[in-house]
Amino acid sequence: MNTTSPHEVTQLLKAWSEGDRAALEKLIPLVYEELHRLARGYLDRELPGQTLQATALVNEAYLRLVSWEQAQWQNRAHFFGVSAHLMRRILVDAARVRHYEKRGGGLRPVALDETAVIAPERSAELIALDDALQGLAAMDARKEQIVELRYFGGLSEEEVAEVLNISSRTVRREWNSAKAWLYREMSRK
Repeated sequence: MNTTSPHEVTQLLKAWSEGDRAALEKLIPLVYEELHRLARGYLDRELPGQTLQATALVNEAYLRLVSWEQAQWQNRAHFFGVSAHLMRRILVDAARVRHYEKRGGGLRPVALDETAVIAPERSAELIALDDALQGLAAMDARKEQIVELRYFGGLSEEEVAEVLNISSRTVRREWNSAKAWLYREMSRK
């Protein structure tokens, strides 16, 4: 990703949005390293002993991304923001399944990778964070987007500003406000 310009990635994303499958083939090697970094960031927040690899999380997100026929990518930052959201959803969904099963939920077949998506000790915490983020979204959708792009997506203030078409100062101010709100919300639980 370091040798590729953001403009080149954006052009390939737009070509892919217009149905050019060759653009997707060129794009994947250019964004894979960054997607893998995002996945590692998510998994690094988990407890040691986790067996899910970042590659498996990237692959699951990739499968979901390429299945979207009508995706209209704005730019590189938009793509990585959506990718971060997908990775978060994958982990939260797995945490909900684990939490449900821990509480006596019904048995169902589970893929080998799925069993280790998230450490059991962190399931409740991740679900609580997701619930708090949903509460924030109901109150202020843009702040929730900023948290998702900054914390989960690893985007810089400038990249978030570009995705949301707002100033970096607004991103900084709303990021700080959202963090304080989430802290208060999470402290109540």
